[in-house]
Amino acid sequence: MTHDTASPHPSVPHTAARNASGVLLALLCAAQFMLVLDVTVVNVALPGMAADLHLDRTALTWVVTAYALCFGGLMLLGGRLADALGARRVLLAGLAVFTAASLASGLAGSAAVLIGGRVAQGVGAALLSPAALALVTTSFHGPARNRALGVWAAIGGTGSALGVLVGGALAGGPGWSWVFHVNVPVGLALLAVLPRYVPARAPRPSARLDVPGAVLVTGGTGALIYGLVRAGDGGWGAPGTLLPLLAAAVLYAGFAAVERVAREPLMDLRMFTRRPVVAGAFLMLIATGLLIAFFFLGSVYLQHGRGYGALRTGLVFLPVAVAVGAGAHLGSRLVSTAGSRATAVGGMVVATAGCVPLTRLGVDSGVYGVLLPGLAAAAFGLGAVFVTATTTALGMVAHEEAGLASGVVNTFHEVGGAIGVAVVSAVAAAGIGGAPGSVAGFADAFLVCAVAAGGCAAVSAVLVPRGRPETGGAMPVH
Repeated sequence: MTHDTASPHPSVPHTAARNASGVLLALLCAAQFMLVLDVTVVNVALPGMAADLHLDRTALTWVVTAYALCFGGLMLLGGRLADALGARRVLLAGLAVFTAASLASGLAGSAAVLIGGRVAQGVGAALLSPAALALVTTSFHGPARNRALGVWAAIGGTGSALGVLVGGALAGGPGWSWVFHVNVPVGLALLAVLPRYVPARAPRPSARLDVPGAVLVTGGTGALIYGLVRAGDGGWGAPGTLLPLLAAAVLYAGFAAVERVAREPLMDLRMFTRRPVVAGAFLMLIATGLLIAFFFLGSVYLQHGRGYGALRTGLVFLPVAVAVGAGAHLGSRLVSTAGSRATAVGGMVVATAGCVPLTRLGVDSGVYGVLLPGLAAAAFGLGAVFVTATTTALGMVAHEEAGLASGVVNTFHEVGGAIGVAVVSAVAAAGIGGAPGSVAGFADAFLVCAVAAGGCAAVSAVLVPRGRPETGGAMPVH
């Protein structure tokens, strides 16, 4: 036979290629893990940053939201750049920017430098993440691709949940700056090793980049978050609140107009005529906004209001992280049996129930009898909703539209976290910016969360399709 004469050990090249693919997947997942971890890792370190850098409530809010804003707002542009310039180039550029920005953030001596570093981290993440996912989807085929995407999705789920625990360990040990510095050696190691395993390809000069679309959508989201944050100081009817919100509406309208005429639009607005995509994006927006808001509120409440240390705070959140994973595991089963609508509604009802006892949170409320059970229950429900969001958006559309749907859902994932933190920060402004031991406003913020979860349950009962999505492959989201 011809293959016998060509190679006495025909399995050797195949085995070597398979091993190289496994190493590539491990490296790409390590890079993605850093990005996802940075969404939540700073939450537990916020009080330490505030004390050292004299940050007020507004600055603290931007430390969290600036990263998610740039990550989500520029992610689609990063994907287009990966298509045009090659995933390898964009991956390494994004990794270099993220690593350098992490170093700058850890060395920051003022609010402006720290927030600027977080913005740069978000830009690097927006380049790195879609390029890495493109490499995962093109480097694996058939069942191997489904397994690789399953690993990718698992990295996303565990990274967000474990961020508060890792942040507590670092902030309570070597100091808050290490929640950023820890990325530097990992980033440098990946920059040294990745070029050996990532294939290069020629740029695609014919590709058109929708830079105006990226500027408009990111600017609109930034104006929206600025207006929400300002509401905590000047009130919801103040000009400083209403004008940025109006500017956000204008910028979003401009974005929609640009996307309609662009030859290669950043976001295909026709995807929003697909009911499953709209339902998945809506669920992802609310679920992410609630979960990141829980981490933000819980961390500030425990450390600023109750005097907990960073490490102890991180340990309190460990059951919450486990609850997210457990809810996602149950949700993946329920989606296949009960269907998307029942799972989404049920998950949000559980999240609402978890928020209810937190609406009476005070300075004497039991951390382990009230706060922790409430957050864990709510996180359990949200875990099921995350799975429902991705499977609905990607499992109920045509296979050739899966990439576009994934981009929409991922964007709403990141932006949802930024909006959620901005809203609860404004509502709990008195407690976050008050003297140590002040917990005013936290109960009101959790009431807003309860109303949002309950409203999402009601909307889901109408918006989310009844059917059971195709779940034969893992969903390429984080």
